Amino acid sequence: MKIKSHIPNVLTLLNLLSGVIGIIWVINGNVVSGAYFIILAAIFDFFDGFAARLLKVPSEIGKQLDSLADLVSFGVLPGMILFQMTKVSTQLEWLPYLTLIVPILSAVRLAKFNLDTRQSDKFIGLPTPANALFISTLPYFAIQWPWVGIWLTSPFFLVVIAWIFAILLLVELPLIALKFKSYAFASNKFRYALLAIGLLLILSFGLAGIPLVILAYLGLSVVENSISPE
Repeated sequence: MKIKSHIPNVLTLLNLLSGVIGIIWVINGNVVSGAYFIILAAIFDFFDGFAARLLKVPSEIGKQLDSLADLVSFGVLPGMILFQMTKVSTQLEWLPYLTLIVPILSAVRLAKFNLDTRQSDKFIGLPTPANALFISTLPYFAIQWPWVGIWLTSPFFLVVIAWIFAILLLVELPLIALKFKSYAFASNKFRYALLAIGLLLILSFGLAGIPLVILAYLGLSVVENSISPE
């Protein structure tokens, strides 16, 4: 078998490795660093698919590996971040376990995605990487805006966030996918708007801007659906 056929799978395994190391760091109390490992995993996740298409070596094992790696990096790791954030904010031993709805529904989301043929030019439900990026950058958001940080130290608020965003993984809501069939502005105006808003927020606020980018992503998708429902 040619070496090039293994390149996408190696990148997928690096995604997995990033998630595993991120989990170790979070368990050891370094919750803030979890975002870096999710971002690193997302980079590997992008390039494994890109490499498979570029090298023309798609494979079924690669597809399965990708879902398994995504479950760790974009399901278990953000779940552990919420778990640890809730754990240090409450004396109720059982409460942090409610945040584990995130990895559970992430697994369901990834399994459905592999079987759902509708998600070619739009996502149905919130993608797991977007969910993971939102959750993992909440500590940065809290640091940037301390008045929000007061809410984010509330364990019950964290549990509510966990459940809302876990449910968003499975809702039948068409969301923008950055997959361009052409680069015409008319047919891609919401994609271009999302890219512009995302760039502006990240340049302005760094990682603290990512939760706002995800909220803008959801909002733009709702607006696009209301204007041009399919």
